[in-house]
Amino acid sequence: MFEQVLDAVRAHDRIIIHRHFRPDGDAIGSQTGLKYLIKANFPDKEVYSVGDDPARYGFIEGCTMDAVSDDMYAGALAVILDCGGASLISDTRYSLAKTTVRLDHHLFTGRIADTEVIRPEYESCCGIVTALAMEAGFTLDKTTAKALFTGMVTDSGRFRYDTTSTDTFMRAAYLMQAGFSTDEIYLPLYEDELSRVQLRAYFIGKIKLTEHNVAYIYTDRAEMQRLAVDDFTVSRGMANVMSDIKGVSIWVNFTETEAGVLCELRSSLHNINPVAVKYGGGGHAKASGATVADRETAMRMLNDLDKMSNGTEI
Repeated sequence: MFEQVLDAVRAHDRIIIHRHFRPDGDAIGSQTGLKYLIKANFPDKEVYSVGDDPARYGFIEGCTMDAVSDDMYAGALAVILDCGGASLISDTRYSLAKTTVRLDHHLFTGRIADTEVIRPEYESCCGIVTALAMEAGFTLDKTTAKALFTGMVTDSGRFRYDTTSTDTFMRAAYLMQAGFSTDEIYLPLYEDELSRVQLRAYFIGKIKLTEHNVAYIYTDRAEMQRLAVDDFTVSRGMANVMSDIKGVSIWVNFTETEAGVLCELRSSLHNINPVAVKYGGGGHAKASGATVADRETAMRMLNDLDKMSNGTEI
């Protein structure tokens, strides 16, 4: 499955790794994991990570972004990870590279790179990178293994989502052979400041239900300014406070920003991706996102999700 990817790695002396902006654990985990996987098995190659700040995933060992000038892309291989569309790539200079490769587990919406491995059945992009390491028989160090395990944990919802398979656990077991304790990952990953716990409690109090039990939260711009928290903390970070409500199989978090209304769609049962695509977004079958122009459009999306919850095909 990975022979063309491995050929591209072997053929280039400099490799620059990209992923999506506003990174989650899978984006940072796969980027960091692949970087150190290549460095361990091809020690003569230059390997760099680029993109915006890792934010709350900065605890992942080795995840610091590198300073890469434009001219360093000449003759280089750019690898794009965990990215379902070109508009989502953090640092657009990947297009300056001689060769491009993409590894991704989002639903395919269009070609981005010269060589692509797109596997939506995988629980995470970290799982794809792990499969590459296993297929190639690569040496695996602790830094690589911890980064990849972190992304597998976060994108599988701690191995709860339905993309979790027997292969997922085989890959996780393979990574754990590197000799780390899961406490090294779970403690920094799920430990929160009191202020963050209180913020979640605040948003739990905002949950509303539609006629057919779609849970939603809407946060307008004035409220965002009053809370004094960043857009990502609210939009992505508070989406799953609605995830375990009995009788709710679809939930959506709407967050007003300068760029529009961020819409984070989730489901435990339905394929909500067509709704996200209808409004210019995308993602996974049960976890997608979009940005719409205004509240009125967001409410139309909510109406579509309510119809889906009632059994209407969208």
